[in-house]
Amino acid sequence: MTMEHHDHKKTMRTEQEIDDLLKRLRRIEGQVRGVQKMIEDHRYCVDILVQISAITAALNKVGLNLLERHVSHCVAKAIRDGNGEESIRELMDVFKQFAK
Repeated sequence: MTMEHHDHKKTMRTEQEIDDLLKRLRRIEGQVRGVQKMIEDHRYCVDILVQISAITAALNKVGLNLLERHVSHCVAKAIRDGNGEESIRELMDVFKQFAK
């Protein structure tokens, strides 16, 4: 999966936003390690698949949280500043990635 990187763009997040996102990602990281251990322990396939489903849902939630913030802050600002077309095109590319 290749996506264009926008290294020149940054998003300022509050400390609370950063803490919340990192907390969620660390929880997901722990879930992934748990699945690795389940595989090493020859756990039942369905149990592993349930955990993978939970990880996928958690990642989607993080992604949707970021997407919501992006729309309400970055895209809204771009529209106010007269750069809405480019920002909306970029947003649509992100939606396409989520739809895969």
